[in-house]
Amino acid sequence: MEPVTVVLDRDDIRRTLVRIAHEIVEKNPDGAIALVGIHRRGAHLANRLHALTSELLDSPVPLGSVDIAFYRDDLTVRAPGGPASPVVHATQLDFPVDNRTIVIVDDVLYTGRTVRAAIDAIFDFGRPARVQLAVLVDRGHRELPIRPDYVGKNLPTSQEQRVNVHVGEVDGVDEVTIGPANQTRIKAA
Repeated sequence: MEPVTVVLDRDDIRRTLVRIAHEIVEKNPDGAIALVGIHRRGAHLANRLHALTSELLDSPVPLGSVDIAFYRDDLTVRAPGGPASPVVHATQLDFPVDNRTIVIVDDVLYTGRTVRAAIDAIFDFGRPARVQLAVLVDRGHRELPIRPDYVGKNLPTSQEQRVNVHVGEVDGVDEVTIGPANQTRIKAA
């Protein structure tokens, strides 16, 4: 069995988010942005980017999160052995979406379906001037014509592999791993 490999550790993730924050600010010099994380891990990454971009801009950047569970186009096609119904989190967009640049933040970009669902959810709240995408990992295998504006790491994978992003807020550790699709990293005792 193929081993699980750590491709980004805590320090790598921190440096990557700092770089992405600088890129977001450079591409949006007017500062008229808002960060919107996709639940679950994308929301935590957005929170970290929020602190970094707010510091770089010397003003608070609006921060929100979206739950895309009911916007998925594969809601009825659940994975065998997976949950019968989706886990739903609260959507929080406590700022005007209209005429603002929205930067969607997610952990892994794969088929593009999650991002499409997030765009649909955001447009239910208004009409942004622009929508940009920041991802920690782009693993390829797109099924929709979606391309990120900001990428932490391009990680070419096969369909038989799985990329796992672990964040301290949820998993107790910050790391990105790659391994067989049916295996996740087992933490040492």
